This record gives sequence, structure tokens and C-alpha cells, in this order.
Amino acid sequence: MAGIEITSLHMRYPDGTVAVEEVDLSVRDGELFVMLGPSGCGKTTTLRAVAGLERQTSGTIRIGDTPVDDLPPGERDIAMVFQFYALYPHLKARDNVAFPLRAEGLPEAEVRRRVEDAARMLQLGPLMGRRPQRLSGGEQQRVALARALVRRPRAFLMDEPLTNLDAEQRTDMRAEIKHLQRELGATMVYVTHDQVEAMSLGHRIAILNKGRVEQVGTPMEVYDRPASLFCAAFIGSPPMNLVDVEVADGALRGPGGIALPVPYGVPDGRPLVAGVRPEALEVTAPGTDGAVRGRVVSVEALGDETIYVVECEGEHDVRVRMPPTARFAADAPVGVRHVGGPPPVYDRDTERLVA
Repeated sequence: MAGIEITSLHMRYPDGTVAVEEVDLSVRDGELFVMLGPSGCGKTTTLRAVAGLERQTSGTIRIGDTPVDDLPPGERDIAMVFQFYALYPHLKARDNVAFPLRAEGLPEAEVRRRVEDAARMLQLGPLMGRRPQRLSGGEQQRVALARALVRRPRAFLMDEPLTNLDAEQRTDMRAEIKHLQRELGATMVYVTHDQVEAMSLGHRIAILNKGRVEQVGTPMEVYDRPASLFCAAFIGSPPMNLVDVEVADGALRGPGGIALPVPYGVPDGRPLVAGVRPEALEVTAPGTDGAVRGRVVSVEALGDETIYVVECEGEHDVRVRMPPTARFAADAPVGVRHVGGPPPVYDRDTERLVA
């Protein structure tokens, strides 16, 4: 296996569209690295540049110690798994998995051994004699994974491979990919727009926006301390509550009497935005000490938790995550109070984290 270094990557199309702008990423050897972002942020374009399927306008890409900018895809020693499985419909699963090995001209005994190893890892044994049309979406994706696995590449590239699966299949395949990566110690770069996939799979996550990297960190780093207002609004379901505040009388004070603890190092006299996770708030009875008065706008009962949207005084809506035992009706008067530690604080002009 090998790490991947992307330096000053820039992708501009002939019509002038800039898809990727100055992306710098370092993927460690043996790491499951996730590129996360909304549609059009440049994550798939970056992955395709690493694979050699698109040529960058400028910048360099190294896989291990090898610069690959001038190498065609077939010589980069990577395996790619696409959103669409790209299986040959006329071939049985066994022959789909064996296809790249036979294309390399490996001895048939070695082909059989590698195919059997991959089938055992991905529990494909009973399915290997079927053609793709007789396989479910999850089964087809496992065959596509096996086809990539048998090549034993230096790195695996995965472009939204679970998008076309239903919720239960996605959960199963996430566990399968994570187990496979850990067992192989493989370098994997995984592209997705689904933050649940990113948080559950990645050793580290790169959040992209408009062709630039907003933040790189572990799942908990990007969740607890988003580096920008974009990351704060993108990570989390529901996302952070973003509240305009200013430092006054030893607290971060916002509309309707909101008062939050001040993180160390927050400067006075600057327009600021505090990022407050829904679980750092609590819905209480109106008039509770330290609570801001409000009204329940909506209630989302999700079984294991309930999400309240509360309109606070000052016409500021906040989302609050509560246990299912909480019982507040829509339109009920309530209080909302902060029960967490100092929140991350952002400069309102630059939109970057300041504390």
C-alpha cells in the first residue's frame, strides 16, 4: 500500500469553469480518508485526477514515492469503485471479479486463488455463479469491491459507492468496507456527500466547498470544532445553531437574552457567530432560571430522540435535541437554556473559527 500526496491541485475546464482550486491533501499509508462535501464541491473531480481519468490544469499528485501526473490510469496501480457498479452483464460474478487479473495475463491458478480469497472476505461464495441481473444492489456492489480487491493495488479509490443502495444495505456495506479496510490495512480514499458515511467510516475527513478544502480532521474534530461556518452548517444532523453574538459582561450575548460562556481567547469588539450543537441546549418549562423564552415551532419524534425547533425571543429559531421522554407540544411556550461548555466562535466577516 502507499500514501497519496496532492499538492496545489487546480482543475479548470475549457469553458473557464474552475472545478478544483488549490487543493492540498495528504493521505497516509493505510488510512481510510474521506472527501466530503455537497454536489459540485470538487471531490469527485479530485478523485478522478488521482485516478488519472482527468488531467489537472496544474499541481502534482504522488502515490507512494511515485509522481503519477504523466502516467495513464492503468499504470498508477490503483483500483476504483464507482457509484454505478459497471459489471459486465454477460459474465457471472466469478468472471467479473477475475476479469482484471485475466487482462493482466496472470496464471489461471493464481486468478482462482485470488478470486476465492476475495469471495471469502466479502461472503460472496453462493453468489459467484450468478450474473449481475440476478444480484441485489448490495450484492452487485460487493462484487465490484471484490473485483477491485483482487488486483491488490497500492490504493483504493471509491466514488460514492453506496449512493444507489437502500438504507439497510448502506448500513451493511459501511460495516463491510470498514472491516475490509482494517483487515487489509489498505489505503482508501472515499468520496461521499453523506456525512453519516463520512463520520462512520473515515479515519480523517476532508470537507470540500467550491473547489477548496475547508477543513481536514478526525470525525470528532470536525464535529466538535468546525473550522468555518460552512463546516458548522454542513456537519451534524441537525446542524449547529449559528447565533450572532458579541462579548459583553463576561458572556457571549445574543438576541432575546441568549448568554453563552466565552471560550478562552475570544476578542472583544468583533462581530461574532457562536456555533451551538442541538445537544448543548435544553428545552425547559418557561421561566426556568437561565432559560430564554420561546415557542415550540415543530416537533420531530424520531424514536430514540426528539428534535424541537423553538422560536426564541428575538425571532431566532434554534434546534434542540432532547430524549424521547421530553413532552412539549407544538406552539407551547417553553424556555431554552444552554447546558454545554463554551461553543466554537467564528468571525462574522471571515467566517473562520477564532476560538
